[in-house]
Amino acid sequence: MTDGEVGSTNDAEVGTTTDADGPPTNRRAIERRLDALVRDNRVTIAITFPLVGVVLLIAAAEGAIPQRVAFNPLLLLGAVLVMRLPLIGGLLPLVDRRALAGLGVLAAFTYGVELLGVYTGVLYGEFEYLIDLGPMLFGAVPLALPVFYFPILLNSYLLVTLLSKDRLGAAARLLAVLAVVVGMDLVLDPGAVALGFWGWETPGTYYGVPARNYVGWVLSGVVAVAVLSASFDADGLAERLERCEYVLDDLISFGVLWGLVNLYFGNYVPVALAVALLAVLVRADRFDVAGLAASRGPRPADD
Repeated sequence: MTDGEVGSTNDAEVGTTTDADGPPTNRRAIERRLDALVRDNRVTIAITFPLVGVVLLIAAAEGAIPQRVAFNPLLLLGAVLVMRLPLIGGLLPLVDRRALAGLGVLAAFTYGVELLGVYTGVLYGEFEYLIDLGPMLFGAVPLALPVFYFPILLNSYLLVTLLSKDRLGAAARLLAVLAVVVGMDLVLDPGAVALGFWGWETPGTYYGVPARNYVGWVLSGVVAVAVLSASFDADGLAERLERCEYVLDDLISFGVLWGLVNLYFGNYVPVALAVALLAVLVRADRFDVAGLAASRGPRPADD
């Protein structure tokens, strides 16, 4: 059995077709190709892309290059999707009908709370998007919002699952995931505000971010974590984390990108938090540049 076959999905659920003039076009073939793509390009995805992103974003923010280049919504979304490939490739084998339904519910919830926040200030405080991030839902929030929101939640959930190894009860696990979620947003929001991605009508004392924003993350996070817990099989997630070494590479990209952006703007608390996140990944044997470069070794043989 290969890494790409871990999970409860079977051929009947995903469908299997064969093209007589070409390779199989079933879901497992797609999973194997994505798996190979990520494994063979871990350094490029997890290190090179965020480093280039830092240079372009800061240059655009400082007016060194046209904003339409670095802040072009298609380029932004394209770069973000590339850095999300490890998360997508890592979780795809586990996405059965139940997980897909759960992610749909989570997407609807994400749009709902974000629209509520933009229009009323409830949960996150009165804020608005200041840079074009692609098509906007009701002219208020990016249609691609799940691409930005899901990774914070999913990576936090996966990291806690990896580190806890079933030692935490449900309540303790929830608190741990919420702590990581808030920690990631303590890194993200100051950097995004400094770049001018979004801002609050009444800036807060934490690098322009109000404390209310983090209370909102905790409240919305409780619902989101509950949805995730009901959507994915815990044993399947734990097994996938053990077998797929790159599934948390998106956290490496996050720490490198936003850590360096915050360093440039002198936001030293977020920098310290980003370094702490990368240190946790090092201790968990998930972040080692030499190891990433050497990860292009033989992959498990397909069935």
